[in-house]
Amino acid sequence: MKGYKINPDSKHVDLIIEGLLKKDGYCPCKVQKIEENKCPCDDFVSTGKCCCKLWVSENE
Repeated sequence: MKGYKINPDSKHVDLIIEGLLKKDGYCPCKVQKIEENKCPCDDFVSTGKCCCKLWVSENE
């Protein structure tokens, strides 16, 4: 994603990746396994805010 990078906190990223794998690529922070919640979820794409903090601004 342009303007964003993977969170530099590798421990946090490992936890999120584990959650993504358990949920078949769906956001681990969201309950429903619907297309809108596939990572990167529609909320992140439209607002630029990743609720699980996997993606952060390049400025962080």
